[in-house]
Amino acid sequence: MQNNFKPLIPVSEALERLLGGVLPVGMENVDLADCNGRILAENLISKRTQPPFAASAMDGYAVRAEDIAAPPATLKVIGEAPAGAAFNGQVGPGETVRIFTGAPVPDGADAILIQENTEAGDGVVTALESVASGRYIRKAGLDFAEGQTLLSAPKRLDFRDISLAAAMNHAQLPVRRKPVVAILATGDELVLPGEEPGPDQIVASNGFGIAGLVADCGGTVMDLGLADDDKAVIASHIQPALSAEADILITLGGASVGDHDYMLDVLGDAGMELDFWRIAMRPGKPLLFGRLGKTRVLGLPGNPVSSLVCGLLFMRPLIDALLGLDPSADRVSEAILGSDLGENDQRQDYLRARLETDEQGRLVATSFSAQDSSMLSVFSQADALIIRPPHAPAAKTGTPCRIIRLDRSAG
Repeated sequence: MQNNFKPLIPVSEALERLLGGVLPVGMENVDLADCNGRILAENLISKRTQPPFAASAMDGYAVRAEDIAAPPATLKVIGEAPAGAAFNGQVGPGETVRIFTGAPVPDGADAILIQENTEAGDGVVTALESVASGRYIRKAGLDFAEGQTLLSAPKRLDFRDISLAAAMNHAQLPVRRKPVVAILATGDELVLPGEEPGPDQIVASNGFGIAGLVADCGGTVMDLGLADDDKAVIASHIQPALSAEADILITLGGASVGDHDYMLDVLGDAGMELDFWRIAMRPGKPLLFGRLGKTRVLGLPGNPVSSLVCGLLFMRPLIDALLGLDPSADRVSEAILGSDLGENDQRQDYLRARLETDEQGRLVATSFSAQDSSMLSVFSQADALIIRPPHAPAAKTGTPCRIIRLDRSAG
């Protein structure tokens, strides 16, 4: 493939081209117990009314409120209604039924007298306080009704949604299948964690971080391993992803302009249609995007922080789009600078920063002094990325800025 040097494209244009024409992956029915974190693919309609009958909200006695309007009042206990077993009879004047939380309220009763306000005798109970009609009774359908849409797609399901779906009597849910993301790291200089690096080698780390991000986003990882800087070796490692028609192929390294950067050539020989290469951003300039049949190819830089930042900015919205979520969902927050920043050049900067809250309750983002794209220790300590637009002028402490938070709750 001819590596023509074209002008660097802005991040916004790269995202627009990356997400153009993306359609959600198919859906599958999954057991409810396995749906936490999955993406609901269709609106979910309740199969039942909850509660399905008027139910007691407390342990006590089902009464007619008029019978105990002037306490103390003694009532005859004519039966019992534990949860799951209704009393099949009528509560008449001067009568009551011992009842427990969740049990159906018997016919004739219109209130629950809680047991703390009673004195029990032999076959009778004395009400020590009055109770209003309807007190401590959950009406049928208080929570929801059969046929009601309670969960709307698309939605990332959490523990609350799972509990609600169970109450709606759904044993399985229609969810998007997990996009398959194949990950290949390349480089003669790399060894896997736990191995003994040679004198000129380092431990591969990018792939593990990207795999974690894939899982957080709702995808499933196809590990293509670690390939040496050899065209034939790289091609053989890529082939399983193409055979499986992975939704995304992530390559790590080898897409720059060095004599041993073969990724563009290998992908081109495999038939990739290159969409763009090289972005006006820092870190992450040598990012590429193309298509190999049904597989979208995202070539991330080899420097650890560059690859992870690009994963956040490009891979995450691509997975969102495949899951039917809004990939343009704004993850940008407002803050103020905690330190002075110099003017920026033509590339959009993403500066690792710590976050604090000042005495006025404002979010303060302070950039680390070291921003080298190889420094994972700094990235691990960072709470956010400060976004510096191209050609941004110098900015003083206290100046408003835009940030991308790195904590999972902000994602």
